[in-house]
Amino acid sequence: MTTSQRWKNRPDGSNWGDFGPDDQVGRLNLLTPEKVRQGVAEVREGLAFCLSLPLDYPGGNILNPRRHPPALRPTVRNGRPNMNYRLGDDDPDVTDVICDDLVILHTQYSTQWDSLAHVGQLFDADGDGKPEALYYNGFRPDEHVRGPSDPKDAGGANIAEARSTSEAQALGIEKMAETCVQGRGVLIDLHARVGRERVAVGYDLLMSIMEADGVEVESGDMVCLHTGFGQLLLEMGRKPDPASMSNACAVLNGRDGRLLNWITDSGLAALIADNYAVEAHPAVNHSGCCASLPLHEHCLFKLGIHLGELWLLTPLADWLRSRKRHRFLLTAPPLRLPGAVGSPATPVATV
Repeated sequence: MTTSQRWKNRPDGSNWGDFGPDDQVGRLNLLTPEKVRQGVAEVREGLAFCLSLPLDYPGGNILNPRRHPPALRPTVRNGRPNMNYRLGDDDPDVTDVICDDLVILHTQYSTQWDSLAHVGQLFDADGDGKPEALYYNGFRPDEHVRGPSDPKDAGGANIAEARSTSEAQALGIEKMAETCVQGRGVLIDLHARVGRERVAVGYDLLMSIMEADGVEVESGDMVCLHTGFGQLLLEMGRKPDPASMSNACAVLNGRDGRLLNWITDSGLAALIADNYAVEAHPAVNHSGCCASLPLHEHCLFKLGIHLGELWLLTPLADWLRSRKRHRFLLTAPPLRLPGAVGSPATPVATV
């Protein structure tokens, strides 16, 4: 696969081809050995923070009706559930007791990464005047990102009868996992400035918060936005309130062009938040032909910036703020699941 085979024109403001014609990891190319060393240099106390929610949070399917909590079940052994299974049955000389299970998992239900195959756009890349569906770096549906056409082959209800599978043969989450996703994390504490108020954060507000807290973002940093949303979900105990969820905590304003330009110019390698979609969803002032998720378009489609969502950042944010710090070592690979367009994550921050 080469650039000339996939596109003649690239979207305005994109970096298609800058990391090579067949690049599939985008700005994670900036996680160089030097960035890993910078992250390691932030480890002073040897304390680690788990940045994942329990994967059965938020609970129910209020945030997204298509995504459901994980279903955990034992495997079957000799026709019986393989949980607390005695291998020897009544043989007193065999003392082993075995548990073994499986999970049916919606990959983007809880703490997650979006792969670069998660969101694409219509764009006229071959110059024939007709926009076609594309993903980052010109990869195409059906050819590179495949899925079933029959709804019977999709959705959890029909999983046993599904005849075909979805598969991102390019841009799958395993490409992200292979980079190891380790380097310097930088936390921007929006919650400390606006509390749990629903605020659409644009460029001006973001810059004022960063300046007040002395936060600097350099090329290759992984940026984490603390809004308090993940902590709010924990407090609701797997019973999220729809009204509270739709009006709680800060979100980025994906319609703010200067904010998008800052994301481009900063050189950040990944963008992460503890809220549902990083940006306001639905987007601010959505109308006409504009992308319904403009920040997703800018990051996933144009720049190859992976997005992390629904992380748990409050304990880390509180610890950093109490010590006037904002940098740490972040280790956050997704599952190495070939073909998946998203993945749960168990990120670790080490300070």
